[in-house]
Amino acid sequence: MTGTAQQVIAIRDLGRQDYVPLWHAMQRFTDARTESTRDEIWFTEHPPVFTMGLNASKEHLLAPGDIPVVQIDRGGQVTFHGPGQLMIYPLLDLRRSAMGVRTLVTALEQSVVDLAAEFGIDAASRADAPGVYVAGEKLASVGLRIRRGCSFHGMALNVDIDLEPFTRINPCGYEELAMTDLKRLGIDANPDKVWPRLLPHFLHHLGLSDADLEHNDDGLPAATRD
Repeated sequence: MTGTAQQVIAIRDLGRQDYVPLWHAMQRFTDARTESTRDEIWFTEHPPVFTMGLNASKEHLLAPGDIPVVQIDRGGQVTFHGPGQLMIYPLLDLRRSAMGVRTLVTALEQSVVDLAAEFGIDAASRADAPGVYVAGEKLASVGLRIRRGCSFHGMALNVDIDLEPFTRINPCGYEELAMTDLKRLGIDANPDKVWPRLLPHFLHHLGLSDADLEHNDDGLPAATRD
């Protein structure tokens, strides 16, 4: 992927957003894209919600309680999103950049591995299960959707999140999978501080640099708003 004028990426720090409206905004953005639409990366957090992927089995939803459950259109099983979890949504035209899905998944995973290494944490991805793990515990989860050659949904990085809701499900379809976050690994951080440190690693693995960015502080694009 090279930094041409058409491939400048808009970066949006969206703060905390309700899950369903933002999911619909991603869908609208993807459906309205043209060949000249610039790529974007959205950073956000969500209020508590369980999301079920396209092929998710309800047997992995053990006891959701009062937390909403949303059936969505990404890959993967069931997971939890909540405050203190950084969501990274890469809205990329993969066909234009000749990027494979595996390359995008690897870029997302390796960006977390590199970030963890900054803090002296030995993290790694797994060939049999997407995501990033530390000593067998899951730190980040990946779930994408590709439509019209473009990506949406993305990665959830646990920064400083209540892990109790993960005990109400089989995370990502795995029984007794333990979850962790940066806080429990000794890193005092919040999503607002983490995403600017994660972004350079992600860009590096996409073959981009800061010179290819345009930062937007005005929220969502107008075409994606209800």
